[in-house]
Amino acid sequence: MKLEEMICVPCRGGVAPLTAVESEAKIAELPGWTLEDASTRISRTFRFPDFVSALGFARKVGAIAEEQKHHPDIALGWGYCTVSFQTHKIHGLHENDFIMAARVNAAATA
Repeated sequence: MKLEEMICVPCRGGVAPLTAVESEAKIAELPGWTLEDASTRISRTFRFPDFVSALGFARKVGAIAEEQKHHPDIALGWGYCTVSFQTHKIHGLHENDFIMAARVNAAATA
């Protein structure tokens, strides 16, 4: 099953974050995303022609996050929207982060 077709499963903590090797394998499926902070966070900056378009995209990302109950950090400005994921309860990356990144990529191309 493709990542963007998967559903986020609530992470209540108590599980180990993905290893750097596991994260590198998953990030390979996500064009434009990068591993950051010693492989404990992923992010991507999306470019837009103006602020209104970037804001509209941030709203789309917010709707996806609410639907999946897995929320990103979003930085927004004129012509860009940066989306970052990390599962705070485990201080690292969980499969949910990659599912959400795939869903965000799908929203960007929709």
